[in-house]
Amino acid sequence: MGRLHQYLTTLASILSGILNVWPSYTLSYYTSQNTTLLSAPMTSMESSLLGSLPALGALLGTACAGMIIDGFGRKKGGIVIAMPYLFSWLMIDMTSSSIVILVARFVAGIAAGASSVHAPIYISEIAEESIRGALGSAPIASYCIGAMVSYLMGWMLPYRYIIWSGIGLCVIYIGLLMSVKESPVFLMRKNREEEARQSIAHYRGEDLDSKVVMEELSRLKQRLLPAVELVPINESEVEKAEKENLNGDNDETVEHKRMPSYKMLFVSASSRRAFTTVGLVISLQVMMGMVPVQVYAKDIFTKAAPSLSSHMCSVMFAFVLMAGSLSCALFSDRFGRKPLLLSSAIGVCLCLITMGVLMQTNIAPPWVSAVLILMYCFAFSFGAGSVPYLLLSEVFVSEVQNLASMILMEWVWLLNFGILAIFPFMVQYFGVHGSFYFFAVFAVLDIIVALVIVPETKGLTKEQIQEAFLGRRQK
Repeated sequence: MGRLHQYLTTLASILSGILNVWPSYTLSYYTSQNTTLLSAPMTSMESSLLGSLPALGALLGTACAGMIIDGFGRKKGGIVIAMPYLFSWLMIDMTSSSIVILVARFVAGIAAGASSVHAPIYISEIAEESIRGALGSAPIASYCIGAMVSYLMGWMLPYRYIIWSGIGLCVIYIGLLMSVKESPVFLMRKNREEEARQSIAHYRGEDLDSKVVMEELSRLKQRLLPAVELVPINESEVEKAEKENLNGDNDETVEHKRMPSYKMLFVSASSRRAFTTVGLVISLQVMMGMVPVQVYAKDIFTKAAPSLSSHMCSVMFAFVLMAGSLSCALFSDRFGRKPLLLSSAIGVCLCLITMGVLMQTNIAPPWVSAVLILMYCFAFSFGAGSVPYLLLSEVFVSEVQNLASMILMEWVWLLNFGILAIFPFMVQYFGVHGSFYFFAVFAVLDIIVALVIVPETKGLTKEQIQEAFLGRRQK
């Protein structure tokens, strides 16, 4: 039961998945000259904004996430963050104006951006080390489940029922979040030790006085005492520190070494290298093109395989994406992060190049292109799409986790907005095949980064991960 409570904290990504792929099957309703849903059909600019505005709203949500979860806590902050999802669906349900719908998409993006920061922070503070890989991959798996649910709704349900389903899912998520406990890390920082002990017992499924709970509470106390920079030290410094401890000067030393998170992030060699590494893999993940392919999946399948049902292909697309992300969650703690990232990037590169050639030359039946798109989805979500977010939740010490997550997710949403905004024009001027060649270049770069820069973090504690980024071998 304790592990189930841990996984409940990752379900906001289902709402993000529904949000992002909704334009894929709704856009045709809004752009039709005979539309009855809007007072006037959407223009080409409005159509582009329908897919890209959530990414712009996410920039604002990401910037506000730290203040929300530090002010309200991880649990109550998560509930506050989920509210814009609910408000956006209600706005769409009650309007026939294109402008209001675009504003609603922006509002929903605020929630998506804040959730992308909230999830890795919450996970890093409650996850057991034995399932840290699976739990860190769970938001991506949840996102894919949301995408599949959304495509199924677009295939089977009328327009209004889709919106009402979105409202209902938001209410269910908020209710589930009310059933979990606050993060023990947050509670300890507020000097609420007894509540922190109850929280640990809740997430571990153990009794309050059990050995597991007491040991973890003790480790948490030790971990939160000093916020210090991890830097190489020589033997004389070690001897000096030991003397200071013997003389009772430890409190003064800790206070002297304590530093703010923004300084620690960029001054500490381990935090700086972790930030650079995660920034690279997460940027390349965006530039491999999965987000625009998701948003415009129905149109892409229509061009790639016109004889097949685009709705059916979109559902298969989301199913394969979900299978890949679940496989990552299953195997990341068995095989490690680096092998998954490397094999995934190679698979993505081969699929993108092959898809580009086939769609440019038409030398194969259309169904082959559709199958290759599905293979691309699986290869991407198996590692390249999931491992960067897993690394985001595990490689930073708690003192810099909030700030690092906020900055990196701001950058991700900015990239998403840019690529979603230009993707329709890329297809118009270079064709779908040209867009795939463009994405393949970044898959090649991801292979290089996975080989040269990314360290293996499977089974390592936070302290050992910092050592790995400093280039120290683990004994």
